[in-house]
Amino acid sequence: MIKHIVFIKLKDNNKANALKIKELLGELPSKIEELIDIEVGLNFDTADRAMDLSLYSTFASKKDLEIYANHKEHVKVIDFIKTCADYTKVVDYII
Repeated sequence: MIKHIVFIKLKDNNKANALKIKELLGELPSKIEELIDIEVGLNFDTADRAMDLSLYSTFASKKDLEIYANHKEHVKVIDFIKTCADYTKVVDYII
């Protein structure tokens, strides 16, 4: 089992963009069968080190994660995130 975690820091902490990203990511399980589970959280912490969104998702294998990463529906979401994110951080691990 693979866990894929992403943290997103938005430009200007734009709440509308955060909500849009959450919506777009939430639609992916119905479009990408390799995505077993996804959870997207909007941060409420105001500390300087805090990120704005977190994504926690599950895949059966590294191959399934790779399929997801390159899937056209996921790429559309990534393209949007790139327009409004300062930066992202990722952690992938096997359980």
